[in-house]
Amino acid sequence: MTRVELSAKERAYRHTKAGILDGSLPGGDLISEGQVAEALAMSRTPVREAFLRLEAEGLLRLFPKRGALVVAVSPAEVEAVLEARELVEGHALAKLCAGSEAERAAVVVRLRHVLAEQRVAGDAGDERAFAEGDRRFHTTLVESAGNPILTELYDSLRDRQLRMNLGSMLARGPERVAEILGQHEAILVALGPDGSTAARDRLSEHLRATRSAVLGR
Repeated sequence: MTRVELSAKERAYRHTKAGILDGSLPGGDLISEGQVAEALAMSRTPVREAFLRLEAEGLLRLFPKRGALVVAVSPAEVEAVLEARELVEGHALAKLCAGSEAERAAVVVRLRHVLAEQRVAGDAGDERAFAEGDRRFHTTLVESAGNPILTELYDSLRDRQLRMNLGSMLARGPERVAEILGQHEAILVALGPDGSTAARDRLSEHLRATRSAVLGR
């Protein structure tokens, strides 16, 4: 296989996956190899290989001679992802609160920087930047635990979280934006030497609100 063919397959993969993750190819849509091939001015062969890869990742379901169905995020997947997040992030919060004041202060500085950027994205109505700020806020919390295995586990949830978050943030208006920012701020305020329980309570409240926004209940 030539370098050009490898490049074409990777381009088809990235293009299609980006559309699935940013919501421009929503769950339930049926897409074709020809549709992607035409958009990228390439043959169908690399697109077919990209679709197979995306099917293996659980993002597409292939139907011979019909196309590929974009797999919708199921309520069960939302529940599973949020449960995993609460376990990992809750552990990180407990460890952070039990650490030294200097370590905690350094993490808070990073979190406040991310939160400030997220506020700017919210004010500008930039959905992607706001969702990315949300991801970085929580990833920073997890990384503060200093456990690379937990960080890797959390990173493995990234695509699922991105699909869940888009459509549950700015699309719900300024009230949802203010709610998310306020909940992030509440987590920050709770961080302290005796704040493990309070910080985890604020995290639980935040994830319950995310569950309601995504599932509509």
